[in-house]
Amino acid sequence: MGKVYEQIDGKLAAWLLAQPVFFVGTAPLASSGMVNVSPKGMLGCFAVLDEHRVAYLDYTGSGAETIAHLRENGRIVIMFCAFDGKPAIVRLHGTGRHITVDDAEFQTLRPCFPKPETDGQRAIIVVDVARVSDSCGWSIPLMDYRADRDILDKAFARKEEEGTTREYWTNRNAHSIDGLPALEL
Repeated sequence: MGKVYEQIDGKLAAWLLAQPVFFVGTAPLASSGMVNVSPKGMLGCFAVLDEHRVAYLDYTGSGAETIAHLRENGRIVIMFCAFDGKPAIVRLHGTGRHITVDDAEFQTLRPCFPKPETDGQRAIIVVDVARVSDSCGWSIPLMDYRADRDILDKAFARKEEEGTTREYWTNRNAHSIDGLPALEL
């Protein structure tokens, strides 16, 4: 049965940090807008900052829906699933904001992540967690984690060498698919 927690305690924090993948959900205010769910991963890209705050490294993607939705309304949910061991699903509901690589706060928060710096990182998403809950996860399949993919790192190392990372962000990440403003450097 599901349970609501007062905070992220040490045991839950350790479990969250051990998960190799999580999912982020956001939505615009307009009912005609597109709801977005994004998978996130690479070990070391998620951090528990305190009992009511978490953060993750936001890597460059084909869009910037999460950033656009957070800029518009701040609403976010992060969901973790246990794909091995005891079944469990944990959801962190709250409000979030993004911190770009150009922001001084980025350099302050970056040491919170054990994942080495990569050219593909474009922001840190910080979430003030208002609700922590779990559910059974009985129907979630058992799967084995093999390794992180290195494709993003390699692709953006090349873009950085070519000097085209910021061009990519400007052309592909400046607006959401609904036209909301997203990444702004």
